[in-house]
Amino acid sequence: MRRLFLFLLFPLLLQSCNNNSGTTGGSSSQSTISGAGATFPYPYYNIVFRDFMRYNEDKTVNYGAIGSGGGIRSLRDHSVDFGASDAFLNEKEIESMNGEVIHIATCMGGVVMAYTLEGVDSLRLTGQLISDIYLGKIEKWNDQRIVAENPDIKLPDLDITPVYRSDGSGTTFNFSEYLSVVSQEWNRIMGKGKSLKWPAGIAAKGNPGVAGIVQQTEGAIGYIGSEYALTLRLPTAKLKNRAGNYVDATLETISAAANVTLPDDMRATITDSDDPNAYPISLFTWILVYKDQAYDNRTLEEAQDIVELLEYVISPEGQKVAAQINYAPLSEQALEINSRLIKQINYGGLSITPQN
Repeated sequence: MRRLFLFLLFPLLLQSCNNNSGTTGGSSSQSTISGAGATFPYPYYNIVFRDFMRYNEDKTVNYGAIGSGGGIRSLRDHSVDFGASDAFLNEKEIESMNGEVIHIATCMGGVVMAYTLEGVDSLRLTGQLISDIYLGKIEKWNDQRIVAENPDIKLPDLDITPVYRSDGSGTTFNFSEYLSVVSQEWNRIMGKGKSLKWPAGIAAKGNPGVAGIVQQTEGAIGYIGSEYALTLRLPTAKLKNRAGNYVDATLETISAAANVTLPDDMRATITDSDDPNAYPISLFTWILVYKDQAYDNRTLEEAQDIVELLEYVISPEGQKVAAQINYAPLSEQALEINSRLIKQINYGGLSITPQN
């Protein structure tokens, strides 16, 4: 739990780096970049933002992991410089932003099914089983439908406690999108979204909250980012992909899911890929910024700071961090599209040249 606590403490640590920040003055002035949103990439942002600040001692990055929905709202309200989301903006959200928003993919990851079940360190699940568990149709671990997928495991006569997100979450969106694809019943009853009305289980806030409850509750299962499961050493289920193979969420299987042609705006889904080696709940995560940075009396320097941060995240140094902490780095195709999108960010129509 110590590392999980540090993840949650990170915004306070960043804010304490410099209590005298500003965006005006001479070359010695301190500028602050603020962001909020997804908890899924938080461990990655923790390190990559820290490294950015080490290279740029005159800049501070404050990031609040409040969930994708909160990040989108914060950007729309102009209370942060960037939002972060594990789900790209839908058409309704795009219309509500009052300005064109650029999606910059930062890394890829997997949503894993973490569980706590004494004596069971290897578990196989299908999308249909997960759907039935969260719909309340499968209530016991020794249900014959789970046993059939795990014939070599002695499963206990124990209640299943599904854990889900209470906040608006891109992780929930990707999880529910996957279940909507593999289960007609789920698609009809629940559908996909950042927030859902859950018929069974326990609610928790953020990936850390879900991970914490799963860790502390015998018989619990929850959907979380793979890094949180690794941090807490929680076992995770192998999931059956479209090709019929049981796979874990690894750099290789997540990368395999991204073997698709990506759109020019990087609003892409890689859920339930037909690649035989793909992990079925794989996803991109994005930083969202306004294309035109000249709003709310923002300065050109503030706009340049955002561009510099984005450039660093997609740089070889920034992407190396992703691989080191079990997120999949972006493909060359994704990096090229990101680079073109960053070049589109402007200040009142004027091209922005990052400061060096």
